[in-house]
Amino acid sequence: MQIWQPSQKPVYQIVNNRSITTVIDLLRHGDVEGGRKYRGQLDDPLSELGWQQLRSSTNKKQDWQHIITSPLKRCAAFAEELAQAHTLPLDTKNEFQEISFGLWEGKTAEELLSTETEFIKEYWNSPVKMTPPQGENLLDFEKRIITGWTDMVTEFQGQHVLLISHAGVMRVILCHILGMPLTALFKLDVGLAKASRIQIENTDGESWPRLIFHGSEFI
Repeated sequence: MQIWQPSQKPVYQIVNNRSITTVIDLLRHGDVEGGRKYRGQLDDPLSELGWQQLRSSTNKKQDWQHIITSPLKRCAAFAEELAQAHTLPLDTKNEFQEISFGLWEGKTAEELLSTETEFIKEYWNSPVKMTPPQGENLLDFEKRIITGWTDMVTEFQGQHVLLISHAGVMRVILCHILGMPLTALFKLDVGLAKASRIQIENTDGESWPRLIFHGSEFI
């Protein structure tokens, strides 16, 4: 079986050789009804606290030109509100759904530690090698996310875009940009309603992405 391997250095289609700056803001959804659990692709809505967190995080005016969202309610509902408030175009991209945890979805870490102790510990230690039962393999998830990311960066080259998604999605993108291995995925903290900004400079056919800030609200 051929395993998909992302390039060590992100490569995007360059429109021409002039200097172009693209800014992509990543925003995780807020608190979700039902509490903290392995939610994955369960389509639970934001809690009232989650709405408050997201509104607080985005209350400083930004120069976004487009909003893109995961189709799951905890992202898409707020994305629609924000797009309407700022009269911005909104696209829903299935590529940016959270990873599927299969039979683990809806269970807490504490429950899994008591019922599937070795399996959950192996997943935390070696997420590339261990896949939750009936869940999505991490390499397949990475391929899905980075394909969507590359298409988005190419389509919106030269613009400032907001992507509202999930912790897993953001971790994969950040590993990709920073050249970190997927084995380091869980070393990246992604808080509820927290944001990261990635700036991509395209100059003379070369692409240079860099992380501007991570894990904060917009200022």
